[in-house]
Amino acid sequence: MEIKVLFDSLALDKRFITGWGVSFLVDGRILFDTGENGNWLMENMMNLNVDIDEIKAVVISHDHFDHTGGLWELLKKKEGFVVYGCPDFSREFKVKVKRLKGNFKEIAKPREIAKDIFVTAQIPGEYAGKFMPEQALAIKTNNGISALTGCAHPGIIKILQEIKKILPKDNFYLVSGGFHLMEKERRVCELTVEGFKELGIKFAAPTHCTGKEAEEIFRKKYKENFIGVKVGQILKV
Repeated sequence: MEIKVLFDSLALDKRFITGWGVSFLVDGRILFDTGENGNWLMENMMNLNVDIDEIKAVVISHDHFDHTGGLWELLKKKEGFVVYGCPDFSREFKVKVKRLKGNFKEIAKPREIAKDIFVTAQIPGEYAGKFMPEQALAIKTNNGISALTGCAHPGIIKILQEIKKILPKDNFYLVSGGFHLMEKERRVCELTVEGFKELGIKFAAPTHCTGKEAEEIFRKKYKENFIGVKVGQILKV
C-alpha cells in the first residue's frame, strides 16, 4: 500500500506548494487531512496525478485550519464527499460541510472505513488549555501497522496505544504526521522517542508540529529508519 504526501512544509522539488499543515493520500482512496489551503492542495494533487474522483472519503484529524483548510475546495469540486470527523468537532465545521453538500459522518468508536484502513475515533486532547478532540488513521499491511496523525494533541504515545487496542496482534511499521513536540522540553522529546522504540515502531517520519529539535532526536535514534517527510513523497507501507 502507498501513502502519498500531498501537503507539508517541505517538498521534493519546486513543482509543489508548501505551507502549514499536512495531507496524506492512502491507497489512492482515503485522504487524511487537507493542509491549510485548498488551491495549494489542488495544485499538488494535479502535479502528483491524483484523480479526485478516485478518492472515496476524507478523514479530518481535528478541527484546526491547517488540517481542514483544503477541505472546502474539495467539497466544491466533488459533491457528496464523505467526511469522517469527531463527534465533538465544532458546530461551525459540521454546518459548513453540510452547506457545501458534503456527507459528514461522526466516528463514535474505532471503525474500519475501507479495507485495512481504520479510524481510531475521538481521543480527548488539549490545545491552549481547551478541550481538543482528535482522531488518527491506522493502516494494516503485511509489514504491520502504519499510523498517521494530524497534530497528536492527545499525545502521540497515547494515540499509538489506542491504535494498538484496535489491532492488538499487529506490530507497528511506520508512524508519520505531527507529533506536537515543538514546544516541549528536550527530555519530553527524548522520552517520546524511547516510547516509539518500546512500541517497536520500525520507521519514524515526524513532521509538521513535531518541531526541529524533536525531529533531530528522532533522526539520531532512528538513523537509516528515519524518514524526512516532503510533499511529493510516496511512502511504501
